Order: sequence, then C-alpha cells, then structure tokens
Amino acid sequence: MASRAEDARTDESLLTAHLEGDPRALESLIRRYKDELHGFLTRFLGSSAAADDVFQETFLQVHLAGATFDATRTFKPWLFTIAANKARDFHRKRKRRAMASLDAPVASSGDSTTLAELVAGEVVQAGADLEAADEATRMQRTISELPEHHREIILLGYFQRLSYQQIADVLSIPLGTVKSRMHAAVASFSQRWIPTPEQASLAARTTTKHQGDSGES
Repeated sequence: MASRAEDARTDESLLTAHLEGDPRALESLIRRYKDELHGFLTRFLGSSAAADDVFQETFLQVHLAGATFDATRTFKPWLFTIAANKARDFHRKRKRRAMASLDAPVASSGDSTTLAELVAGEVVQAGADLEAADEATRMQRTISELPEHHREIILLGYFQRLSYQQIADVLSIPLGTVKSRMHAAVASFSQRWIPTPEQASLAARTTTKHQGDSGES
C-alpha cells in the first residue's frame, strides 16, 4: 500500500508520462505492482526465481508496447494480460512440475472449507504460526498442480480480484467461457485440496450432526 502513496498519479497517467519521457514514471509503476504482480507470477509459475525473470520481461514489454495501450481503458488488466502471456511462454519452455508428486490428488472428502475462505487466509502475516504457513504452502502446491487454464483463472479471479469481464479481456476469451472455466477450476481445486486432520475431523463432526438433526425431524 505504501508504494502506491509515493506517486498520486493513476496507472494510466504514469504510463502516459513514461511515454512522454518522464524518467520516474515507469519506476513508479514497477514499485506499485511489485508485490501484487510478482505474487501472481510466483503462484502461476511455482517459483519466485522464475517470477523475477517474467516480472522483468513483463515490464520490458510494457515499455516496448506502451504506445499501443488504449488510454481510455484500465491499465491493470492490460498489464496482467502481458504477464499471463509471458508466464505461459515461460511455463511452456520449462515444463517442470517438481512439486506434483509430493501429494497424490484425492477427491474432496467432506471438507467444508471454501476456496474463498482459503484464499482469504493464504497470505501469512508477520507473526503467524507455523500451521498457517503450512496451509499457505499446501495451497501453493495444490494450485501448482492444476492445469494451466484452471490455475490462471483462479489466480486472476480469487487472488487478483479481477472481474469476470476483466479476466475475459486478460485471457482473450468470451465472458461465458470465463464463468464456465471458473466453475471447473474451483471444482478441480476442491478435488485436489487435502484437508488437515483437524479440518477433516471438523467436517466429519459437522456431517454427523447434520445427519442426526435430519433423523430427529
């Protein structure tokens, strides 16, 4: 948040200023999106080092293609379009899924935790305990195991909070495809998500209670 306060200009104004020769404008955009875009790329690629490379390639492309940007539109979806394309290219060149064998995919076993709830608690704040850190690691692993078209749509929708229309623009797909793909991606994530013993136990107790309540009525 602090990085955004350093320059009050909008993203679009900063890009325009960069194209007009302002030496600080692109630097301000890079600082502004450093954490958000780098986090997206790290989750997409499963590697902070790979994210470093693609982050740099993304802003190089912003510099090279800045003149083609439609100033009447919003900068962020355009930026993430470039980043997603660069990440796909990188991923295709280096198709390695080192973490895929760590946990065998299993079907959902009654865990009542929703994807939105998991995402809300994914970022481990300073002082968070090891249990929270472990859940963040398991989430990253699960996301990395998803097919690429499911992984990118979950990251854009749940982590970057882009609207369906913005996702459609970023991925260059119809709005209806975004909705159906998101539904399939969430289902795929749920099948792979392995609840902790505590979560599984809570889900089992909740299911048993509901069944008991139904039997009494």
